[in-house]
Amino acid sequence: DLQHYFTVLFGHEGQKPLELRCEDEVDGDEWVEAIHQASYSDILIEREVLMQKYIHLVQIVETEKIAANQLRHQLEDQDTEIERLKSEIIALNKTKERMRPYQGNQEDEDPDIKKIKKVQSFMRGWLCRRKWKTIVQDYICSPHAESMRKRNQIVFNMVEAESEYVHQLYVLVNCFLRPLRMAASSKKPPISHDDVSSIFLNSETIMFLHEIFHQGLKARIANWPTLILGKLLYFLYQILHILPCPLAQCEFYLNANRSSGIFKVTRNLDACILLKLREGFTDFIPNFFKIPRYIITLHELLAHTPHEHVERKSLEFAKSKLEELSRVMHDEVSDTENIRKNLAIERTIVEGCDILLDTSQTFIRQGSLIQVPSVERGKLSKVRLGSLSLKKEGERQCFLFTKHFLICTRSSGGKLHLLKAGGVLSLIECTLIEETDVS
Repeated sequence: DLQHYFTVLFGHEGQKPLELRCEDEVDGDEWVEAIHQASYSDILIEREVLMQKYIHLVQIVETEKIAANQLRHQLEDQDTEIERLKSEIIALNKTKERMRPYQGNQEDEDPDIKKIKKVQSFMRGWLCRRKWKTIVQDYICSPHAESMRKRNQIVFNMVEAESEYVHQLYVLVNCFLRPLRMAASSKKPPISHDDVSSIFLNSETIMFLHEIFHQGLKARIANWPTLILGKLLYFLYQILHILPCPLAQCEFYLNANRSSGIFKVTRNLDACILLKLREGFTDFIPNFFKIPRYIITLHELLAHTPHEHVERKSLEFAKSKLEELSRVMHDEVSDTENIRKNLAIERTIVEGCDILLDTSQTFIRQGSLIQVPSVERGKLSKVRLGSLSLKKEGERQCFLFTKHFLICTRSSGGKLHLLKAGGVLSLIECTLIEETDVS
């Protein structure tokens, strides 16, 4: 029969090779690939993020180069036009000086000359209006005008989104928080004040601050076409940085489909009230998920903001602060989820496992593997793991982490037990060898 197995060699003295077999070749390849990449997953993710930022910056640089060339040509054309107009002004001044002695007799001027001057005045006005119209049309069709239109549209969309978010916060506070707070003060409260505070947190304060931010956006729009948003966006960063999110949002969205979610504190609520509460939160977008949208909006604004613009530096500063805040929040959520996963695995093992209490221990994968007897120079090795017979293969429940490899046996009752010898294997200084030769 075809056997799909691989061998793990350890750098420690006295540690014999560990041979593991899978049911099929695909599963074996996945285990080998997972162990290979276990120590470098974080570096690969960071490399991908940096590559995406690099591609985005290259696109922005190319766009700015094209815009710079077009502006340079426009400046050259305008310089040429200025020189031409200067020469015309000099010529007109000389003509006026020659005609000045005859200005005293304008009343006695020939009517035909007056008509000619009037026609010339109309023609000059028409030529000026035509020239100005051409300049305006050329600018409207220019890339700079198109970029400004896109920038304005981004700002208008941000105002609409913020208006919708303020409305959602208003519904949250007035239709859920305040009625539940009043109910908690009744003689037979369906929910306590502590539970209300744990669910809604600083909702009222955040609604008030976001209303200030929304009013600031509308005031900036009132000064259109001048849009200065840098300081206002930094104020938004301070809102998101100082105050926690309402609804214990990270907890709520990470556990919305679990029995241990945020709604366990409302077990005493009426079923109809609980259903309304869930329906009310269906379309709610928390700050935790709005921060990436703000960052994307700032990226788009910077892509359509010239380098010499008065608020480019302030926009870049606000973007860097929001990105830093997003990384901190994402790391906190990832660490929390990783700790929960490790503790869940630790509870399934009867003897427990202290290494799973290490917060830097990251779970990678789990599954069943077949442990085969160790063979050395054609003879069965004297070293064996646990109660594994030398003539039998045993099924093991395995858990792979970034630093350790756990091997468990499953009892008849379904409980997991760590192998007494070799159940917890350190992956430091280990060597993985895959033997492609079946024989």
